Amino acid sequence: MRSAIFDLDGTLVDTSADLMAAANAVFADWGLAARLGPEDAVTAFGGGRAMLRAGLARAGLSADETRVDAGFAPFVAHYRAKIDRFSTVYEGVEDTLASLQAQGWKLGICTNKPQDLADMLLGRLKLARFFPVVIGADALAVRKPHPLHLTETISRLGGDARRAVLVGDTVTDYDTAKAANLPSILVTFGPNAAACRALNPTALLESYADLPPILERLVPA
Repeated sequence: MRSAIFDLDGTLVDTSADLMAAANAVFADWGLAARLGPEDAVTAFGGGRAMLRAGLARAGLSADETRVDAGFAPFVAHYRAKIDRFSTVYEGVEDTLASLQAQGWKLGICTNKPQDLADMLLGRLKLARFFPVVIGADALAVRKPHPLHLTETISRLGGDARRAVLVGDTVTDYDTAKAANLPSILVTFGPNAAACRALNPTALLESYADLPPILERLVPA
């Protein structure tokens, strides 16, 4: 049984605009003029707290962790309210996932996005049908880059950890696959492209149309 496990944000879906909009809403709540824009997409995929720290720094304020923590729940609330306003599925994702399913691949998601938000986003963007197993950041006692987050995703799919691959877009994904002794495929069409190339993963993904042959090479039928 072959398994392809995917990260979510920055790998399957460009969520950066909605994430930054939620952070900007918090800055507005705080009365700050600071705003994040397209140039901050890399920061967006670093998570809510990273964006709050960036906004505070841009406003000339220290990134006091107490304030950052206080802003996280409002950030999540703003994000949940408009989770799919601007988010877009990367080109070729749906056709490629359908093709992999037809070839017998088991597909799962291993993400550091909170479980309820991951499930909501996948449902809104009509991707949930491809993924019988989705394990978010708060579903286990550990999260990426701990290898158990990945191997548990494979296990719940009924897959074999010796015949699985992780597709992601950050050093966290790379480190997770390495810790689990699995191949990693990192995408090059997101804001982390340069960093992904520098990591020298098992394979680089320029386009989703290229994914089936890459997977076939790494885990032959």
